[in-house]
Amino acid sequence: MGKNKLKRFAVNAQRRNVVEPGKEIFEKIKGNWNNFFDNKNEIILELGCGRGEYTTGLASLFPQKNYIGVDIKGARIWKGSCVAEENNLTNAAFLRIRMYELENFFAEGEANEIWITFPDPRPVDKHEKHRLTYPRYIDSYLKILKPGGILHLKTDNLQLHEYTLSVMENYKDRIKSIVHTEDLYNSPMLSDHYGIQTTYERRFLMENALINYLKVEFN
Repeated sequence: MGKNKLKRFAVNAQRRNVVEPGKEIFEKIKGNWNNFFDNKNEIILELGCGRGEYTTGLASLFPQKNYIGVDIKGARIWKGSCVAEENNLTNAAFLRIRMYELENFFAEGEANEIWITFPDPRPVDKHEKHRLTYPRYIDSYLKILKPGGILHLKTDNLQLHEYTLSVMENYKDRIKSIVHTEDLYNSPMLSDHYGIQTTYERRFLMENALINYLKVEFN
């Protein structure tokens, strides 16, 4: 393991805005996120957050809401944590877990909104169960989202976009509305992403890739 990673892990261990194994709060955070933020504001998650561009970007735009970036990569979370610290974003935090553990760290109806931005599309069929819009994950999202909760997906991968739409067919009774586009930057939905771009997104745009976007509001 590189020295830089070790240094970043050491910083994470001291940061209040990073909730991870080894910290007392890690085992007690489920159902207590509003206490963690010391307010009763809405809670929005960025899953597979990487460097946390959406977590910190949205936290800056909407200080009246709480944002939590979720990822297993501590060295990446460190970057988002630094940005939050440097900009005094007390409404931004990071949780280091694997995605299948979500229900162990969020109570039923504790979240208002979920963002999934440029996840690994897992294009091989045998890896379908690892896609973040696989039914097992959607079931978890529905448990931790409040009624009226929203799921966003941004991806350059058309296959994942279409796959997610097909999965949503199984949740028709839970869906209040669904809108989507295969070309976000040439659609009326452009403002829905608040102008925030991840590192991957900027790279894809330089390659003239189309950005797919999906927004689902659940009952």
